[in-house]
Amino acid sequence: MKKQLIGIILTIIPLTALLAQNPYDRVLESIESNNRTLKALREEATTRKIASRTGIYLPDPEVEFHHLWGKPRAIGNRTDFSVTQSFDFPTAYGHRREIADLQETNAELTYQSERIGILLSAKRVAIELVYLNARMSELRLRLQNAEKISEATRKMLDNGEANIIEYNKSRLNLTTIQAEMSLLQSEQVGLQSELRRLNGGQEIEITEDRYPPSVLPTDFASWVAGMERINPVLQYVKGEIAIGREQVKLSRALTLPKFKAGYMSEKVVGEQFQGIAVGLSLPLWENKNRMQEARARVKTTETMLEDQKRQFYNHLEGAYLKASVLQKNAANLRQSLTVHRNEALLKKALDAGEISLLDYLTEIGYYYDALEQVLATERDYELAVAELNAMGL
Repeated sequence: MKKQLIGIILTIIPLTALLAQNPYDRVLESIESNNRTLKALREEATTRKIASRTGIYLPDPEVEFHHLWGKPRAIGNRTDFSVTQSFDFPTAYGHRREIADLQETNAELTYQSERIGILLSAKRVAIELVYLNARMSELRLRLQNAEKISEATRKMLDNGEANIIEYNKSRLNLTTIQAEMSLLQSEQVGLQSELRRLNGGQEIEITEDRYPPSVLPTDFASWVAGMERINPVLQYVKGEIAIGREQVKLSRALTLPKFKAGYMSEKVVGEQFQGIAVGLSLPLWENKNRMQEARARVKTTETMLEDQKRQFYNHLEGAYLKASVLQKNAANLRQSLTVHRNEALLKKALDAGEISLLDYLTEIGYYYDALEQVLATERDYELAVAELNAMGL
């Protein structure tokens, strides 16, 4: 039992460490809290939810008062008073409430769709920053190596063991690396500025130079089905279809008679009349063609839903295939680079005089080109996975 417990703990500790190193979670949580566009969109969604609740209740009651002067005076005056309430056929109010509920849900789905777009943009920036940090880490090592080679070549030139051409090559190699680092630093500043903008103007940094583990789904079909259920765009279109169907029912209810009921009194000299007032309105022309319009809108929205589903599936299928290829390429390149890396051997051969500086720079250039390809492929894989998992943000 103790051995099992220790095994579990040893398994959890590395996993916890990996999760703690995930640069995305803290960045996205901060941006979701501070992004000004998201705050404005949240307020807009709240306003839309309130607006969806207007117009679903009974119309205001009507109160009328009449004071009529009689002529000749002998007949006295007449006073009328009435309070009436008009209302549609009762089923109309149930449909209006259902439409309001659906509109409220769609207002939230609109916000969620915009939120996903903003957080996905932020995650892309974070991925690019991790990529630049990884390149910068490698360049720092290259810079240290280039400085040592340049200094060693200078001393060899002073001692007559090297010529000016070799020294110039070492200086050119050093200058090239310094220029590349300067360019990377400017790119980092630009991306950090974009991240700060997304974070509502508050500073937020990403110092990690390695990506957290990213795993592709093994069963694409079931995974896509799950993504479809949480896609706010598709759910929004489904909501619009449901709203349209309720509009059809509401239009049908509005073709039924409208009612008016209330109290009325009439006073004249020596007499008073009072009682109930009932009215009936027959909607013969007011709602003409409204039901046909609602049905046509439902049909159009259903067509849009099918198109959205097709686009969504094709997009995810393409992204999944791309991510699968990038995952394999990144793994193969990283393994090949690990197995066949020989920068230490090249430096040792250069120090021993077994190869020239030109040969060293040429050979080490192959390694650095391969390393750049590995980092770029890993970045592209992370971007593809981020696109796939955008619905889960």
